[in-house]
Amino acid sequence: MEKKKKKKEGFDPRNLKPEEMLKFEIAEELGLGDKVIREGWRSLTAKESGRIGGLITKRKKEMKKAAMEQEEE
Repeated sequence: MEKKKKKKEGFDPRNLKPEEMLKFEIAEELGLGDKVIREGWRSLTAKESGRIGGLITKRKKEMKKAAMEQEEE
């Protein structure tokens, strides 16, 4: 049986869901936007992916806190 080669697929940032947009924005802030566009999300190292995931979690918490504070006003 032949092994299938993993094909690095590029990424199109034009058609994104809100969650994907946040992920891509953070990747760009970290200087990884071009790499993701060229080679896809799978090209990132575990360290890079973990950093993006951590920042997504942090940003979601901040947005939730801001929304709750706004409801109290």
